[in-house]
Amino acid sequence: MSGKRLIPVQCGLSDVAGVSRRGFLGGTAVGVGGALAADMRAVNGLRAEEIAGELRRGEKHVILLWLAGGASQLETWDPKPGVKTGGPFAAIPTNVAGIQVSELLPKLAQRMHLTAVIRSLNTKIADHGRGADLVERGRLDDPGLRYPDLGAVVAKELGRLESTVPDYVSLYTSTEGRRKGTSGFLGARYAPLFLAENMAPPNTGLHERLTAAEHQDRAALRDLLSKRFTAEHRGSTVGSLNSAYQRVQGMMASAGLFNIEQEPAEVRARYGPTQFGEQCLIARRLVEAGVPFVKVARAWWDSHGQNFETHLELCADLDHCMSVLLDDLQERGLLEKTLVITLGEFGRTPGINASLGRDHFASAWSCSLSGLGIRGGVVHGATDAEGHTVVDGEASAGDLFATILQAVGIDHTHEYMVGSRPTPLADFGSKPIRSVLV
Repeated sequence: MSGKRLIPVQCGLSDVAGVSRRGFLGGTAVGVGGALAADMRAVNGLRAEEIAGELRRGEKHVILLWLAGGASQLETWDPKPGVKTGGPFAAIPTNVAGIQVSELLPKLAQRMHLTAVIRSLNTKIADHGRGADLVERGRLDDPGLRYPDLGAVVAKELGRLESTVPDYVSLYTSTEGRRKGTSGFLGARYAPLFLAENMAPPNTGLHERLTAAEHQDRAALRDLLSKRFTAEHRGSTVGSLNSAYQRVQGMMASAGLFNIEQEPAEVRARYGPTQFGEQCLIARRLVEAGVPFVKVARAWWDSHGQNFETHLELCADLDHCMSVLLDDLQERGLLEKTLVITLGEFGRTPGINASLGRDHFASAWSCSLSGLGIRGGVVHGATDAEGHTVVDGEASAGDLFATILQAVGIDHTHEYMVGSRPTPLADFGSKPIRSVLV
């Protein structure tokens, strides 16, 4: 552990002497502030130069396009035309010599110079729940220790301490189990803002009987009382409560980020009227405003029957929306600061079943990485002629997790102290895939 930075992570909450619930505006937001206090105590262990480094890294962002249910690698990034497992679709050339993708991705084929494809994932678990846990966290939980998912880690490492926008947003969709994401041992401060019913956070508008001027007056009064209270009571809880209020105020102020009606009509038309397209547009708006991590889930890729019809529809949506997103980010100067990932819990079997479907398959499948920290126009790894096994460059879930962290400038060997236990961000033994990194 020599030379590694250890950050203590407080898993429980404690009271600070001299600060009562009644003593701070009648206890308003104590629950939120208390949860935040635990994480602020962890942050307080950083040296000043480390905090400055955290703030500088906050210019970076991640958008995860989650292909819920498991997309087929054979109909996307690793086509096998002309063999019995290949299916009816052809492989087409991309704008990078020597690289081909499925004909279902013609627009992304022309943006291959922005993208690296990993064709050699072997994550072994072909169960929706545990497979997704493994891929999103880079490892499975240990007894008594729940690991944070990728979004929570990025939120913790790239989020700005003074930010008022959310650190981690997960846009709703109908997916297996409606996965909300987890912040694990990092605590509630880094849990996702999960939008389960609408594409905007609830309860962020003013009460119908409260005017904007009255809201501002109340905020000014709270600030005044807070300053007087802080002058007489020192402690981390006081600062945490103030931070909690500021974040609530920021959430209310940033509610407009979820309103795509604020975008010009021509921009909305580019993304299109589908739910996935609108959510990708919101994702761009969020990262532009400084949100470190946004997850957009697109269901249903779980094609046990009629795999080819399913992928004909879903790939068209992915191809269009992801292409527009990459273009939009690039035109705004954001792609060099934003990593865009396509990933699901596993791939699909090379074998085609009696229902013309492909089943769960975690032994040899693919994902893509575009933008920040990525060497575009490359393919890592290979599968055999029919796609059954990895024959070159095998990568685990931990390796992929480490690769993503390195792409956005986070040291994958960085450790937190969870109690007395040193815990690295990526699983022990994980190695970044250097061939896809700049």
